[in-house]
Amino acid sequence: MLSSRTDGRRGEMAEVAPRVACVGECMIELAELDGGRLARTYGGDTLNTAVYLARLGVDVDYVTALGDDPFSNAMLDGWREEGVGTGHVLRLPNRLPGLYLIRRDACGERSFFYWRDRAPARDLFELPETPAISEALAEYGLLYLSGITLSLYGEAGRERLLQALEHAVARGVRVAFDTNFRPRGWPDFAQARSAYRRTADFATFVLASTEDLELLFGNVRPMDVMPGSEAGELVLKLPELACRIFGNAVDEFVAAEPIAEVVDTTAAGDSFAAAYIAARLQGAAPVMAARAGHLLAGMVVGYPGAIIPRESMPAAFVKENANA
Repeated sequence: MLSSRTDGRRGEMAEVAPRVACVGECMIELAELDGGRLARTYGGDTLNTAVYLARLGVDVDYVTALGDDPFSNAMLDGWREEGVGTGHVLRLPNRLPGLYLIRRDACGERSFFYWRDRAPARDLFELPETPAISEALAEYGLLYLSGITLSLYGEAGRERLLQALEHAVARGVRVAFDTNFRPRGWPDFAQARSAYRRTADFATFVLASTEDLELLFGNVRPMDVMPGSEAGELVLKLPELACRIFGNAVDEFVAAEPIAEVVDTTAAGDSFAAAYIAARLQGAAPVMAARAGHLLAGMVVGYPGAIIPRESMPAAFVKENANA
């Protein structure tokens, strides 16, 4: 698979297979079933993207911190089975991963309830191992993180993450940033706006939604608040099941095909990001990458939960469309 290396010029692609690192948090997921029963699995926005990237043939690692408990062990086993690398997952003794519960309404829209204040992932950039993790990030071809990633850490930890991004970009690493804004994770919106702008300044790919940007910045032009790097592109997801792509002399509207039945919208954006990035790393044009993203997201919302069965993945079809 073709990929990117910038050789000192951000955004210019070279035919080198990149390694991708997704940074964030994975939690225990509980989903309500009929009769008050619960189904347990795991999920998290950047982890979902990592799994779908791996299924699309991308060499991807997940960078986070977990506990030393059986649930953390099960997560690691599951990620490895999916082909996601775990060499930069820290293990903290006597700690448990975060937990969230999903409730879905009749239209498939979901509400989340979290128990995560003591989750190990929140300490990733405030540990003795943090300098080694920060240096390791500069060895990848592309780093992927989200607005939820930024919200995990306190001010000191977030500053260390941003410094790590700056160091990585100076080494030629590209950054993909999904805005994925959750107001509950940000008691101070001014801090959120600053962190978002600084992260976008490093990014080659910014994947945003009008809903995210309006919640955080109000009624402003997306390019005024999420410009990305000079050589980058902004993929703006719109309410009408479409996206608009800006950047590099591109201004394109790409609509999704109608979806017959929406079961669960969990991970729709995460899977879109995975297919878009995978296609771009394969050399697809932005429009074709967006079509691949719509295709995979449309499949994902037809299943309950964040990760669809592996046998249901339209991987070959996604690749075929991306390279059309």
